[in-house]
Amino acid sequence: MSAAAPATNVIHRFAAQPLLVRRAAVLGAGTMGSRIAAHLANAGVPALLLDMVPEGARSRNELAEKALVALAKAKPAAFYEASLAPMVAPGNFEDDLGKLKQCDWVIEAVAENLEIKRALLEKVAAQLAPQAVLTTNTSGLPIAKIAAGLKSHRERFFGTHFFNPPRYMQLLEIIPTAESDAGLVAAFATFADRALGKQVVFANDTPNFIANRIGVMVMFTAAALMLEQGLTIEDVDALTGPVLGFPRTGTFRLADMVGIDVLAHVAANFPQGVTPGGFGEVLQEIVKRGWLGDKSGQGFYRKTRGADGKEQRFVLDLKTFDYRPLEKANLPALEMAKNAATVQERLKLLLANDPKKDKTARFLWPFLSTLWNFAAERIGEAANDAPSIDEAMRAGFNWELGPFELWDTAGVRETVARMREMGVAVSPATEGLLDSAPEQARVSWYSPDGPQCYNPTSREWESIVQQPGHGRVAGFRRSNGVVKSNPGASLVDVGDGIGCIELHSLKNAIGGDVVAMISSVLNPASDAVKNFRGFVISGDRDRFSVGANLMQLLLGAQEGEWEEVEGAIRTFQQMCSAVKFCPRPVVVAPFNLTLGGGAEICLHAARRQPYAETYIGLVETGIGLIPGGGGTKEMLLRAVDAAQALGAPDPKDPPSRFAQSAEMNSALKRTLETIAMAKVSTSAAEGRALGLFSDSDRITMNRERLLPDAKAQAIALAEAGYVAPQMRTVAAPGTASLGVLNTGIFLMGEAGFASEHDMKVARWVAYILCGGKVTAGSLVTEQYLLELEREAFLSLCGERKTQERIAYTLKTGKPLRN
Repeated sequence: MSAAAPATNVIHRFAAQPLLVRRAAVLGAGTMGSRIAAHLANAGVPALLLDMVPEGARSRNELAEKALVALAKAKPAAFYEASLAPMVAPGNFEDDLGKLKQCDWVIEAVAENLEIKRALLEKVAAQLAPQAVLTTNTSGLPIAKIAAGLKSHRERFFGTHFFNPPRYMQLLEIIPTAESDAGLVAAFATFADRALGKQVVFANDTPNFIANRIGVMVMFTAAALMLEQGLTIEDVDALTGPVLGFPRTGTFRLADMVGIDVLAHVAANFPQGVTPGGFGEVLQEIVKRGWLGDKSGQGFYRKTRGADGKEQRFVLDLKTFDYRPLEKANLPALEMAKNAATVQERLKLLLANDPKKDKTARFLWPFLSTLWNFAAERIGEAANDAPSIDEAMRAGFNWELGPFELWDTAGVRETVARMREMGVAVSPATEGLLDSAPEQARVSWYSPDGPQCYNPTSREWESIVQQPGHGRVAGFRRSNGVVKSNPGASLVDVGDGIGCIELHSLKNAIGGDVVAMISSVLNPASDAVKNFRGFVISGDRDRFSVGANLMQLLLGAQEGEWEEVEGAIRTFQQMCSAVKFCPRPVVVAPFNLTLGGGAEICLHAARRQPYAETYIGLVETGIGLIPGGGGTKEMLLRAVDAAQALGAPDPKDPPSRFAQSAEMNSALKRTLETIAMAKVSTSAAEGRALGLFSDSDRITMNRERLLPDAKAQAIALAEAGYVAPQMRTVAAPGTASLGVLNTGIFLMGEAGFASEHDMKVARWVAYILCGGKVTAGSLVTEQYLLELEREAFLSLCGERKTQERIAYTLKTGKPLRN
C-alpha cells in the first residue's frame, strides 16, 4: 500500500453549528471564481468578486464586470434566478482589498500557479478580519505549499476544491493543513453542507486529492486501452458511460466538457504522471493544436452545420488527427446489456463474457481491475476510508456507484480470482479484506449487516459516519420497513409519526399504481391517516416525476374509449384532491424534473419543500392538453390570491369588481402564460416566480437533506394543530376577461409565436381560468372548475394533432410543434 499522507490535527467531522458567513469574497473572476460567486448569491450570501486591473482598461473592474456579463448569459444558468445577480459586486485587487475586512470567508480562485497564489494570499491575509476564513480553490496543488507562503492566518486557512460548474456539481473537497483549526474546519463544513448544498468530503493533502486523482486516472486508463486494443473514441465512450453507472458523456465527451488543457494540467500533477500507452503524447498534440474541447469549438468531438442547416457531428481519428463522421459503437454485448434494469445486472452480464471472444469484456476487465486496485491504494493516502472515495466519485464525477460499491456489486472474491487468472496484481489493501473473511465466504467492502466498511489501514470494520440531517427513503426502508407497496409507489414509515409516500414507478411516471397508492393512503378513513400524523411525498430516484403515463392515455384516446379516459382523469383529480384535503398535513418534496402531473401533486399539498435544483412546470400544453388533475384550477386560485395581495378590491364586495380588476387581469395573464407556454423553472427559486411554489415553501439546498427537511415541515404543521382547508368558492373573472385573454392568444398566433393548435389549447386554458362563459363575479366552486378541466381535457384528447403530439413525445422525448 502507498505510504499514508502526513497526519493533520484536523478531525474530519462536522460541527453542530455552521460557520456564520454574512459576506464573502472571491479572488479571481475566471470561469470557476465567478461561478463560485454566483452560487454564493444563490445561497443568499453577498459576494465581492475581485480580479486584476488590466492594462489600458476602460474600467478598473473590467475583468470582474465582464465575468458578471458572462454569468448572466451562462448556460446552464449560474444563478437560480436573474434577480440574484446584483448580490455579486465587482472589484479589483488594487482598490478593493480593504473591503475584505467585511468578509467572513475569502476564497482564492486564481490561476493554477503556486507562486501567483502565494503572492496574492500574502497580500490578502493582511487585510482580513480576525474571524475570517481564508481558503484556496485548486484542482491539485499541495495546500501545505500554498500555506507556507502565509505569515499570518495560517490556522484559519485550508483548501476548498469546488467542481465546475459549482452550482450543479455537488462535491466540495475540504483539504486541511496540519495547522488548520479543527473546529473552524468543522464549522465551515457544516456551512457548506447546509447553505451551499455541497456533499463535503474531507481529503488529505495529496496531489489532485480524491476525485480528480481517481477520475483522471480512469480517463487515461480508458484512453490507453483504446490505443492498445484498437478501439474507437465512440467505443470507449459507450463502454465508460451509463452501462457502468457513469454519465452519458463517457471519457472523451467529458474531456471536451472539462477542457482538454485542464485535463492535461491535472494529469501533470500526478506524482509519476499518468501517461500509459502513449496517450500523454496524444494529449499534448491536441493541446498544441488548440483543440481544447467545447470552449474552443472542437476537441475529441466537433459539431458543425451542413448546407441544409442540420447539425453534423464528427469525431477525431487519433491515427490521422483528422475528423471523420461520428459512428455508433459496434459492441453487441453492450447492446444486450442495456436491457438490464440496473448497473448491478449489467455489470454481471458483461463480466461473465470471455475476454478472448468479446471485446467489451476484453476492455472492462483490465479497466475495472485498474480502477479497483488504484482506489484501494488511495485509502490512507488521498482519503481516510473507502466511503469518502465512493462519495467523492459519486458527487464529483456523477457516478451512480463509487469504485468500492461497484466492486462489491461485481463480487470482490470472484473478481480477484479472475484478476489472478489474468495475471493482474491485486492491491495489498484488498488482500487484507480477503483475509478478514472466512474462506469461501462472500467478501465485500461494505458490511451487509449494517453501516460499516472495512478499512485496510486499521484492518478493522469501522462504522460509517452518518451525517445528522441527511437521509434517503432507502435508509428508512431498511430500518423501519414498508407499510404497503405496489410497483409504482410505497408507504414507508420515516419515524416520528410521519409516513413517506415514495414514488418509484418506471421513469417515475404517474400511472394507476401511483394514483391508487396516494388515494388510498390519504383517504380520511384509511389506517394510514389514523396511524400517522403527517405525510411526505418524495422519492430517491433521479427525478421526482415526468408526469402522467402518456402511453395509457394515448391508447385510450386512439381506441375511442372515452369513458375510460374520463374515468382516468376523474381518478387523477380525486388523487390530487386527496392530497389537498387530507386531514393530516401532506408535504411534497420534489427534486429535479417535476413535470405535468408531478407539478399538479405539488400544487395541492399543504406545503412544498423543493430541492433547490427542481425544474417544475405544467407542460401539458406541449402535448396538446391542459393540466387536468386540478392544476389549472389551483393556478386560478393562486391568481386570485396574488390579485388580493396586489391590492385588488375585496371579492366579497362586490365580486364583479374584484373579478374585473386590473390586479386580477394582470394575475390571469401571467398564469395563462405560465400554463399555455409550458414554462419550466430552471430552479426552485424560479418556480416561486412562476407561481408554482409559494413564498412559505422552504427550499432545501442539499439533496441529502430534502427528506428530513420535508419531514420536519410535516411535524411542525401537525404540532401546530393542522386543519385541512375547505373547498373554496371564488369570483370567476368571466367572459369579459376571457375576451381579453383570447385576444392576447390571437395576437400570439398572428406574430408566429403559436400554431393553430397551440392557440386552441391556450383558449381552453383561458376558458378554465375565467370560470367558463359566465358573468364576471359569478361564484364558482373548485368542483365546478374540475369539471371544466375534464371537459377541456377530453375534448383535446379527441384532437388528431394532440394524439400526434403525444405519440411524437413518447417516441422522441421531445415536443412536436404541429
